[in-house]
Amino acid sequence: MSTEPALMSLTAVANAIAQKRFSSREATQSCLERIAQWQPRLNAFMAIEADAALAAADAADALFAKGNLSGALHGVPMAHKDMYYDAGKVVTCGSKIRRDFVATTTSTALQRLKDAGTVRLGSLQMVEFAYGPTGHNSHYGPVHNPWGLDHITGGSSSGSGAAVAARLTFAALGSDTGGSIRMPAHFCGVTGLKTTVGRISRAGAMPLSQSLDTVGPLARSAEDCALLLGLMAGADPDDPTAVAGPLPDYAAAAREPIKSSRSPCFPIRSPLRNLRGVSPSTARLQHQTVAPCSWS
Repeated sequence: MSTEPALMSLTAVANAIAQKRFSSREATQSCLERIAQWQPRLNAFMAIEADAALAAADAADALFAKGNLSGALHGVPMAHKDMYYDAGKVVTCGSKIRRDFVATTTSTALQRLKDAGTVRLGSLQMVEFAYGPTGHNSHYGPVHNPWGLDHITGGSSSGSGAAVAARLTFAALGSDTGGSIRMPAHFCGVTGLKTTVGRISRAGAMPLSQSLDTVGPLARSAEDCALLLGLMAGADPDDPTAVAGPLPDYAAAAREPIKSSRSPCFPIRSPLRNLRGVSPSTARLQHQTVAPCSWS
């Protein structure tokens, strides 16, 4: 495991802070140093709030020194797609016409992460009004893929994908209407979770399509995404589509061996049944990928 805080996973850094192996300020400073190094090349951030982040980290450390933890992510610095309203903060939604729009409310998903103890690093770039698959933004410039600066990040959660991949933030909220979490996660080599409509409240998130919009995280592992899902999911009086009822233990489920999993998403008996016309080498790779799963 790396000793540089910014290179750790969300789950690992949260545990390290809780165990006093290092402070929120140290974790925040580590992220800010990487942001200073990589932002000129990646253009992943819409706004960087270094002074405010360090002040919030110091406040988190002071609270912990008194024996108080805000929640599971106490003192963990994060940044999110610039379409989640945060009261008193400019939220551009990637558009020039909203460059001076100041939110008066805070989105439910963001508030639940705040309640868990997170520290705000700033806001992340995105495609204008979350409408585009490549990550380009004609007003604020394209976001570049950390694995190849001349490659696209995918969109519309372009800044989220790039920032998580470059270890500038431990995780980030994205949104997915038609692939806007899944494509940046794929293109940038991180884990993205496209949730079911209603699993996480959309209150305070910029709407694109009320019947399709979903809120979800991009992070470095399935375990990290499960942790975030568990913190954000649940009923919300501000969003009548948010699903009520008991929540599974997503984090525990993410730690289960894949061999013990039985997924209802694959009703077929053989993983190779639908591979007609595929070359033998591709079929072998497909089989090797899905072989650890238990097929029903």
